[in-house]
Amino acid sequence: MRYADGTLARLGDKILVWEGNEGVVVCSIDTDEYSEDYPREAFGYLQRGIMVLSEKAGLIHYLQPETDMRLIERKTVRPGS
Repeated sequence: MRYADGTLARLGDKILVWEGNEGVVVCSIDTDEYSEDYPREAFGYLQRGIMVLSEKAGLIHYLQPETDMRLIERKTVRPGS
């Protein structure tokens, strides 16, 4: 999935889900990236999209971005971690 600006959603992204609600991408099915707490075995069946753990709405599966959804900060992943 891509945000409204065209940026590809990735695991660990801190995002504005909608005004007043931030969240973190806990798995990106599209890029085959899963966090330890949200593994492929539990969420791979969804086949596409991202899972976001949001402050106000909990865990949400998105196939398309919300209109106001945007990347706030990209998690830096170190090689080998």
